[in-house]
Amino acid sequence: MGQPCETLLLFGVTGDLSRRMLLPSLFGLDADGLLPADLRIVGTARHEIGDEGLREEARKVVEPLAADRKLDATVVDRFLGRLSYVAADASDVASFAGLGESVRPRIDKGLAIFLSTAPSLFEPTIAGLEQAGLAGATTRLALEKPLGQDLASSREINDAVARVFPEDRTFRIDHYLGKETVQNLLALRFGNVMFEPLWTARAIEHVQITVSETVGLEGRTGYFDGMGSLRDMVQNHMLQLLALVAMEAPARFTADDVRDEKVKVLRSLRPLDAAKESVIGQYTAGAIAGQPVPGYLDELAAPSGTETFVALKAHVDNWRWQGVPFYLRTGKRLPSRVSEIIIQFRQVPHSIFSGKGAQLQRNRLIISIQPEENIRLAIMAKQPGLDRQGIRLREVDLDIRNANAFADVRRRIAYERLLIDLIEGESTLFVRRDEVEAQWRWVDAIRRGWSETGMTPKPYAAGTWGPAAAIALTERDGVTWHD
Repeated sequence: MGQPCETLLLFGVTGDLSRRMLLPSLFGLDADGLLPADLRIVGTARHEIGDEGLREEARKVVEPLAADRKLDATVVDRFLGRLSYVAADASDVASFAGLGESVRPRIDKGLAIFLSTAPSLFEPTIAGLEQAGLAGATTRLALEKPLGQDLASSREINDAVARVFPEDRTFRIDHYLGKETVQNLLALRFGNVMFEPLWTARAIEHVQITVSETVGLEGRTGYFDGMGSLRDMVQNHMLQLLALVAMEAPARFTADDVRDEKVKVLRSLRPLDAAKESVIGQYTAGAIAGQPVPGYLDELAAPSGTETFVALKAHVDNWRWQGVPFYLRTGKRLPSRVSEIIIQFRQVPHSIFSGKGAQLQRNRLIISIQPEENIRLAIMAKQPGLDRQGIRLREVDLDIRNANAFADVRRRIAYERLLIDLIEGESTLFVRRDEVEAQWRWVDAIRRGWSETGMTPKPYAAGTWGPAAAIALTERDGVTWHD
């Protein structure tokens, strides 16, 4: 971990991400006394709104949060007092001069930059920061996705960043890694003696990872149609979840040790047989929560072959996971908003209860990331009774992440953790360049397979779990998706 910085520079401070996540997260940290006392937050965007303009916009965001937590008005005022604003146009290097004059006097005490701009502006923004004298040894840079559209473009972006910011001062964000349950997966695996002996192909039959959305394009038309579900969700969030499930125990809980183990998993992913191990779909008109919604092409108002759904059967080719399929599924306009990991254990080798009429269900570990964060273990237990007609067993849940056990701890959104780690220079939950490139290498091969085999998205009605072929993908192996 580096030294805490005393200046945080937020690019795109008037944008949607800032209003929804960044400013609320920083306010939450400040209200709990977790920000450095002398930290200044400098916002920048193209338009000239001044310090008071930014503070008024921030007030609209944080006052409802303060009211919900019954915080005194002085807490809001203290946070707003940290804010200042300097206009800069990321496409105009010369406009960074004022930013340099404002921030440079504080740079020796550490500067963290959060860059939430289009990837096409990364290179000119970095050039502007360098020209303004804001890219020295005491500066660290955080980048929001997307980091390219394929391996080649990702390398171009990373090369442009590396020219000015070395790897140890580059923080690539995947906000899923800031979620409490994702972090708790490591505690579950490596902080408890009972799971590690079972975390192998001998005891686990398969793994499912689902990230489903009920929304459609939601104003992201240009971005999403140029990316599709494979690159928008699988390449980053879902492969990071897979890596955390499959990784070996690191020697220490340090940034490099954890990321070394993740990248080994990503490099062990077997190339997919696109025709047999992947399904792609595109939603048509249907209904979500009883309300009619248009199809993808209707929302787009143009023809498109972009996939809005993808299901994959992946394999990690190493000793621990040989023969264990990892089923990945993500899509838009699905019936519910869910992000979860299912660890499906194998059946017991012999049931002593079969002669008594009892049926056994295989144990499952269900790791829920959203909409509610929770971890529960489905086990078999005896149903109470005198057993005159035979023994009855029933599947029951052990709620591992019991809400009552943490009633005294405030749940935090992912960006609170990521922002405080950026400010303090802790990079464990950020993605290293070799991870990103290993992810792109695997995803690019899938897309080449689709192109070579002439695969096109199969239609599915909004409000369903994707094309029927996605069900067949698992049922050929005797597996059913956990819906």
